[in-house]
Formats: sequence, structure tokens, C-alpha cells
Amino acid sequence: MAAFHVYADAHGVTTRLEVRHITTDDVFDALRRGLEDFREKPSHYAFVGLIYPIMGFVLITWSSGGNAVELIYPLITGFALLGPLAAIGLYEISRRREYGLDTSWRHAFDVRFSPALPSILAVAFILLALFLAWVMTAQAIHASLYGDAGPGTLGGFVADVLSTERGWMLILVGNAVGFVFALVVLLTVIALPLLLDRDVGAYSALETSARAVLSNPGPMLLWGVIVAACLAIGSLPLLAGLIVVVPILGHATWHLYRKLVEAPDASLRQLPVAPKPGDAQPAT
Repeated sequence: MAAFHVYADAHGVTTRLEVRHITTDDVFDALRRGLEDFREKPSHYAFVGLIYPIMGFVLITWSSGGNAVELIYPLITGFALLGPLAAIGLYEISRRREYGLDTSWRHAFDVRFSPALPSILAVAFILLALFLAWVMTAQAIHASLYGDAGPGTLGGFVADVLSTERGWMLILVGNAVGFVFALVVLLTVIALPLLLDRDVGAYSALETSARAVLSNPGPMLLWGVIVAACLAIGSLPLLAGLIVVVPILGHATWHLYRKLVEAPDASLRQLPVAPKPGDAQPAT
């Protein structure tokens, strides 16, 4: 790493990158390419997806045991806010596959060698802050409707939510506020893939990502709906489906980034610091 830098690149420059206009066909093509990446060596990637269901199971167990069952739904849905961060190793695998490099599972951790690591950590901190803000907001909404008393058992809480006026209000207000948080995170969707691909600084990465989303509102809203639907479906069988869903979405996000932002020149590609002897050289 040439120098510690977060806001701008290593030379103190903020770069304005050009973004493309995409269609809904591009969104579905990115999803198809993500599935292809996963199919290549699914056993290498599934372990990354395990992080999601394991964390979810731990948090659900903690919530139930700590008489905080009202936080189970916010915690599960809040994982979507951390999705871009959870999939960062998958972006690297897709990037290496595109450049013709070794795609062994160990390279999912090569982000630690990235010259843009400080900027990546800054974006990760923002996503974590949004996740914590969402959980605290969800807790505040629950307290405003139910008071300070604990919800009791999970079954009793679910029955109350589904059959009472205050429960319906909790569903309505909670999901409306959660939708706002999701839209904010959607604006950052390609920031981390961009930083893995080139060291432009956190500001340029976030600004480019937001501009790409705002320039393609229809396709990007479709992408958000696809992500939310896939995570919801993957969560149904005790979160086990996330082992497959998260890697596919992670790879697909890389290809979505590539459709939105032109690939860098060969001289700007961030290759591993210490390439393994078996790595092929990228085509120029």
C-alpha cells in the first residue's frame, strides 16, 4: 500500500467515472452470469455463504433467549443492508475469473492485499452503521407501539402482530422505514466491487455507485426487488437457502458493476500483490 488514503486515491485525486445506462435485460444477464460463476466451483464458495445463515441463527437464538424476539425480523431483514459487505470475497472470485486468474477459494480473502483496503473499510463502516441504525430504529418503533414491556414468547408476539391493530401498524411502519434504509444501501451497491477493481477512494466509489443507481432507476429498483425476494426465499428453510443465494447474488453484483462501469485499462487493474505461480496473466 503506497500510502494510507480513504477519501481519494493514493495520489489524493478524486476521479469521476463514467456510468452506463442499462436495461432490465442487463440485470437478468448479470444474475445469469452470477449463477454461472457459482456453478463453476460451488463447493469453493458455499463456505462464504455459510456466514449468513450461521450469523442469522446465532442472532435469532440470542434474541429469543434474551427476551428480544421483536428484533428477530429486523435482524434478518437487516442482513440485506450488510449484503454488499458479506459478498466482498465473492466479488474478488468473479474478478479473478474474468481476468483469467486462479479462482481457488482462498482468493476470497485477497481483499486484505488491496491497495484500496482503507477505503473498503470506510464503506464497510458506513454499511455497519446503517445496519445498527436500522436495528435501533426498529426497536424504537416497537417501543412506541408496545411500550417497554417485553413481548413474551415468540408465538405470542407473532399472534399479536398478525391479529391486532398495533401489530398491523408495526408491520406497516416497520416495513416502510426498512424500505428507506434499503434504498440508501442500494445507492452503495457497486461501491465495494469498484474499490476492488480500482483504487479510486471511498468518495468516488460511493458517488459513482449512487450516480449509477440514479441514472438507471428502473433496472436498479428491479435489482433491489430481486435481491430482497431471493434473500426472503433463501431465509425460509431455517436460513439454509442463503448458502446458495448469497454467493449467486454476490457474483451477480460483480457483473452488474461491470455493466454499469467500464472496465479499467490493463494498467489500472488491481492484481494480487503476490500472484501465485499458477496464476495466468490477464489478457491486455
